[in-house]
Amino acid sequence: MTHKSIDIIKSHGTRKTESFDQAKLHHSIKAACLSVRSRDGDASDAADKVCAAVMRWLDIRPEVTSDDIRRIAGKHLARYHPDAAYMYTNYRHTI
Repeated sequence: MTHKSIDIIKSHGTRKTESFDQAKLHHSIKAACLSVRSRDGDASDAADKVCAAVMRWLDIRPEVTSDDIRRIAGKHLARYHPDAAYMYTNYRHTI
């Protein structure tokens, strides 16, 4: 899917911006699902659905923060896999 360029503001603006990478989002969603022992196919399906929802959300936004992406992706992931959504949204807080 070709999508307009969307700038992602990293770490509250303290790091250089980067272009949105749907593959990177898909990988992180799938990894969160696999970390809670989801089957590979189920993890891929959830990642596909979450990415599609995030892409719709991004459609009218030229620039967002990485925290915005994580929040929106986590919200949608909770519909498909609540345990993975918890891991995804709290990955920085886990020990």
